[in-house]
Amino acid sequence: MELMVLWDIDHTLIENAGVSKEIYAAAFTALAGRAPVGPARTEGRTDRLIMRDMFQRNGLAEPDWTAVEGALSDAGEARRQDLSRRGAALPGVREVLKEVSVRSSWVSSVLTGNIADNARVKVAAFGLDPLLDLAVGAYGADAVQRPDLVAVAWERARRLRGARDGVPVVLVGDTPRDVEAALATGSEIIAVASGVHSTEELADAGARMVLPDLIDTGRVLGILDAIAAR
Repeated sequence: MELMVLWDIDHTLIENAGVSKEIYAAAFTALAGRAPVGPARTEGRTDRLIMRDMFQRNGLAEPDWTAVEGALSDAGEARRQDLSRRGAALPGVREVLKEVSVRSSWVSSVLTGNIADNARVKVAAFGLDPLLDLAVGAYGADAVQRPDLVAVAWERARRLRGARDGVPVVLVGDTPRDVEAALATGSEIIAVASGVHSTEELADAGARMVLPDLIDTGRVLGILDAIAAR
């Protein structure tokens, strides 16, 4: 039974304790020469969209993406220790990632709006990186819209891990955008109300499976096993 599981990071695997928005503000300031007028709007958007929105709201032209990505990477690396000190892996995450990682026929990676460098910083800050196959993940520099990241991850899994056509793909995330990405691509979704969105909001977005958190390892594995067996 093969399966590809793609985990969101912020508020699904980790609590970033505000460090994410500090990263966006620092990257903006480095590029614009002044602080932004307001915080970044995140909630499941890709870094491309988040930074584009910041520049538009501040009345500035968006810089070349290479410069933006570099500024985000520098800002993320500079806050690695802050993240480790202030943030945390969410309850149950380490346990469920361990169990999924030992399923030899499964691929377990990330699908995140973060650029790859900052995704690695965030999972490594809490020792989660050995439990994820980050090489086949999809990241915020790979596409503008979140649904397009699913194909990116699938192609990497095919090329690097020999994933076969028809293998079920499951997204695990905490925002309506995670749900929308799954519905738009024919993927399965496990929505987790561990962020700012309630179980009702996630269900209203179209998620048939909504969990309050990832604490019940057996329940999460049971859901994934059932999907893999279809």
